[in-house]
Amino acid sequence: MFIWAFKGIEEHLAPIGNLQLTGKFTPTSIVHPDTYLNKVLVGSQEGPLQLWNINTKKMLYQFKGWGSSVTSCVSSPALDVVAIGCADGKIHVHNIKLDEEIVTFEHASRGAVTALSFSTDGRPLLASGGSFGVISIWNLNKKRLQSVIRDAHDSSIISLNFLANEPVLMSASADNSLKMWIFDTNDGDPRLLRFRSGHSAPPLCIRFYSNGRHILSAGQDRAFRLFSVIQEQQSRELSQRHISRRAKKLRLKEEELKLKPVVSFDCAEIRERDWCNVVTCHMDTAEAYVWRLQNFVLGEHILKPCPENPTPIKACAISACGNFAVVGTAGGWIERFNLQSGISRGSYFDMSEKRRYAHDGEVIGVACDSTNTLMISAGYHGDLKVWDFKKRELKSQWDVGCSLVKIVYHRVNGLLATVADDFVIRLYDVVTLKMVREFRGHTDRITDLCFSEDGKWVISSSMDGSLRIWDVILAKQIDGVHVDVPITALSLSPNMDVLATAHSDQNGVYLWVNQSMFSGLPSVESYASGKDVVNVKLPSVSALTSSEADDDMDRQVLENSEALQASSFSISQKQIPELVTLSLLPKSQWQSLINLDIIKARNKPIEPPKKPEKAPFFLPSIPSLSGDILFKANDSEADGENEENNKKDQNSMKNFDALESPFSKHLKSSWDSKHFLDFTNYMKSLSPSALDMELRMLEIIDEDVEEELIKRPEFILIGQLLDYFINEVSCKNDFEFMQAVVKLFLKIHGETIRCHPSLQEKAKKLLETQSLVWQKMEKLFQSTRCIVTFLSNSQF
Repeated sequence: MFIWAFKGIEEHLAPIGNLQLTGKFTPTSIVHPDTYLNKVLVGSQEGPLQLWNINTKKMLYQFKGWGSSVTSCVSSPALDVVAIGCADGKIHVHNIKLDEEIVTFEHASRGAVTALSFSTDGRPLLASGGSFGVISIWNLNKKRLQSVIRDAHDSSIISLNFLANEPVLMSASADNSLKMWIFDTNDGDPRLLRFRSGHSAPPLCIRFYSNGRHILSAGQDRAFRLFSVIQEQQSRELSQRHISRRAKKLRLKEEELKLKPVVSFDCAEIRERDWCNVVTCHMDTAEAYVWRLQNFVLGEHILKPCPENPTPIKACAISACGNFAVVGTAGGWIERFNLQSGISRGSYFDMSEKRRYAHDGEVIGVACDSTNTLMISAGYHGDLKVWDFKKRELKSQWDVGCSLVKIVYHRVNGLLATVADDFVIRLYDVVTLKMVREFRGHTDRITDLCFSEDGKWVISSSMDGSLRIWDVILAKQIDGVHVDVPITALSLSPNMDVLATAHSDQNGVYLWVNQSMFSGLPSVESYASGKDVVNVKLPSVSALTSSEADDDMDRQVLENSEALQASSFSISQKQIPELVTLSLLPKSQWQSLINLDIIKARNKPIEPPKKPEKAPFFLPSIPSLSGDILFKANDSEADGENEENNKKDQNSMKNFDALESPFSKHLKSSWDSKHFLDFTNYMKSLSPSALDMELRMLEIIDEDVEEELIKRPEFILIGQLLDYFINEVSCKNDFEFMQAVVKLFLKIHGETIRCHPSLQEKAKKLLETQSLVWQKMEKLFQSTRCIVTFLSNSQF
């Protein structure tokens, strides 16, 4: 038995001591009785209990037990009294000071007592949880059973806890649920107040929905759930219509009446408000079911293809318009249904060989294009077929050459990704019937893959524990990570910022942000080689583990950012000549620079400033710059204060002269590509009013002799700013931001530049550079405008 320091556990991860339990004593539970300083009561698998002093590391007393393994212990509000749960279903309320038993309760289900908790709100109640998911409430005064919650959980109770001084009981179970029960009824029985739950078995299929705000998930526990990525309160299980009522009537568990686990599903958001918009295929089930996500309920129609020879449905797809659902069976049958009415709208037959089915073997996937023109299907034996969606006629087909496992079709780019049993991902163009890409790198069965929203990436997972990101345009692997638990299902959000994964033997759905999904900047030599795969840890609910993972991730992101920063300098030095880059700043930020005068005039206060309150006439006072009333002291004190104030003013003037803004420091530094970039980033970080103030601080107000004027810091900084503008405009970096800054600069310092020849030469050079760049930009704009005008006026 190890002893840990509770304070500073994050700094000291090693135990501060340990106890060696003598004899045949296998500890199973531990509790600290109230007021027992430095003492713990330990229960064993053999039955006896021992009281130990952890400070002296000595056993103080041993209780004989009741001949059954101790499964749980809890201290009661009464001193010297503990409740002990055993594997035989008995609960013993025992006085450990006198070693006397007070009362014994026995579970009717005969299951092991896995959790105990005493009420602390004044009610003499003891709650016990069993291995069959039943919660029992015992009355300690009457020494009898008060109430039973028979269907509290679907699995063993892990923990029970009464909230302090409240009639609320919290329960947690192995079925991945947490429930809150409140005792507010007249008969004293608890009722369910609220609960949170997830899958009690690993998810099989997941998919983002509602623009990445929700995740649809189907698990082996026969549940079809909708998880909210933003707010946990919106997560729920989709209703299968009166399951609870039927289970109580038939005296069965809800899980036995639910539909079989979902093996495949498809959804369409376009018709969510009109009719059912989700279709699911279930394990060893010859029917497909529809769901209405707007009401979170199972639909009224059941899709039954091929009634003469029903076989399990293996694949389904919804058309882009949301009106039709296409299902494929294990017998090679493909049929189309109307989602609004649930009526069959025809089957797809291969008339070239006079068959009454579409494929020889199992249909492993179906897909529809974006215009309801084509329907693509794939058979287990490697045959891919393209059908006319409306006429249901076969247009073309080809053979992959090996058994297929899964297909994914992207409607935007028209590419079909196939997964074969040889661990290779192949991409086909369904129009030209050609294989355009082939990705190799996985060493075990590929479990799932998906396209990014723009169709430029393919993300795949495998039983070898790897997650790989492939670039379709470059035809190379651009990144890869390795996890300890293989990924079985994945989905990328439409914004490409979150990746959801499900793992083998894990009940949760894991979310990865792009920083953790992409390992960094892989070298060109390691592309598609399988070597650039970084080991990462799964997200954890443990605070300590997650903090360590966050530290590792922060360190990794910092290294990647440093590499990215180093690469950005090299890119800026080798700027593409014809490329124009924008600052990506909010439109209001750079537009406000141009209209600052209008904004200031609009925000000008209506009422004039109020005069300060005058002091009474009989009290001598002196004026102050702040407007506060200062009373005049006697002459000697006044003279001393005046001297001190003069010294303070002189020191403040010296300090003011010594002050130098970061804006001036950047201008005085030596100009190179790095300083150009730093100065641009600094200006972009300033607000429009702050940047206006920095530029106005360089304004030359008084007139000096020409020789003395050119030596002034403001004059030199104005010239350096002109050099900076010439470089940035010629490089075409941050184009729209630079145009706004140059306009504000010339508005403030235009008169100074006009009066001095040295600045005029730089201003002329800036004008020539600006004219040359803008002529090229205007030419591009004009060319694009002409093309758009021509296409808009054309008759197609």
